[in-house]
Amino acid sequence: MCATCGCSDLDEPGPLSHDHHDHDHDHDRTVTLQQKILAKNDDLAQRNREWLRERGVLAINLMSSPGSGKTTLLERAGRDLAGKLTLAVVEGDQETALDADRIRAAACEVVQINTGAGCHLDAAMVAGALRTLAPAPGSVVVIENVGNLVCPALFDLGETARVVLASVTEGTDKPLKYPQMFRTADLVVITKTDLGPYVNFDVAHFGEYIGQISPQATMISLSAVSGSGLPSWYDWLTSLVPAPPAESAGS
Repeated sequence: MCATCGCSDLDEPGPLSHDHHDHDHDHDRTVTLQQKILAKNDDLAQRNREWLRERGVLAINLMSSPGSGKTTLLERAGRDLAGKLTLAVVEGDQETALDADRIRAAACEVVQINTGAGCHLDAAMVAGALRTLAPAPGSVVVIENVGNLVCPALFDLGETARVVLASVTEGTDKPLKYPQMFRTADLVVITKTDLGPYVNFDVAHFGEYIGQISPQATMISLSAVSGSGLPSWYDWLTSLVPAPPAESAGS
């Protein structure tokens, strides 16, 4: 449970511990603390954004529930785009470096962040990882966030764009159940389409829900296993890569 992003109640009293007035006071204190934490995070995120812009680096915040295929998609992208696009990854997990090892095996630079009990990455964590990666101008940094459809949506990391994955095995109703996550998405990716014949997933209804909640978002469908739909993902990604910053005069 996270004590900073609102997914748990800070200092939540038991039913007999405080009267109604004390409960209201605790709630107000919790809201104020959360606002301060998010404000500090937003300030750090803006510094990350400026740091990336100065270097001509594209940063993508990749979010989803656990098991939707984020790491598999990045593995495939690393191999398919080798020699065409420089891809680096900030890998967020509560524990282990298993996914980072997979990404590294796909010839991508990677920095692992383990959050322990934390349920999301924040801008301070990402700032340290970016400086360790030292991405080259014109490259792409994908921040693979902790698998969670709630808390990561609250935290700006300084990214250029947000991508939310939803696999066909998760159900058509995910945008309705987790609107805050999908509302902030620039791109929504339906994954594991190779499993479509075996599950009850309605692409048309899913698209309707995305249109209601996040009309600005682009939506694509793909399978990182079969390769179906991957060109759309690569085209979207490469279209956002900034031109390398111009060399300063006299340098």
